[in-house]
Amino acid sequence: MGSLLRKLPHYIVLGFACLLFSSPLAAQSIEPEILQPMEPGLPDQQLTLSQAVMCERVDNLVPIRSAVVFSVSAGQVCCFTSFDPVPQPMLIYHRWYRRDELSTQTRLRVYPPKWSTYSVIQLRETDKGPWRVEIVDQNGHVFDVLRFSITD
Repeated sequence: MGSLLRKLPHYIVLGFACLLFSSPLAAQSIEPEILQPMEPGLPDQQLTLSQAVMCERVDNLVPIRSAVVFSVSAGQVCCFTSFDPVPQPMLIYHRWYRRDELSTQTRLRVYPPKWSTYSVIQLRETDKGPWRVEIVDQNGHVFDVLRFSITD
């Protein structure tokens, strides 16, 4: 019994630490700009997708050679997105699907007042066929779905 009483403070601290790190407060310290509410007095704006295109590359945040069919010899494909307005710092995701199977998901940050960003996949011979990219926010809201194909 005496040994249990000596260990009790350690168990209490351990339990408190588990509770603290599993609470929403712990998440705020990891991503504070994402989880804090908008400043009071700001207009009620929503994140708005203003442009979304598939392209061969992006130079200085300008999509180059946008298309819906890409040759595997291009070596890569980019999904370019632009948001205006961006009311607060947020996360968005580019979910890349090949033949309806999730291939990769890229997490991207967007910041006020407007923001452009992109993700890239490198192409291999086995990537030929139909693809799509879903552009979604951190709550799962789908802004757009871009469909394209990879050919010879």
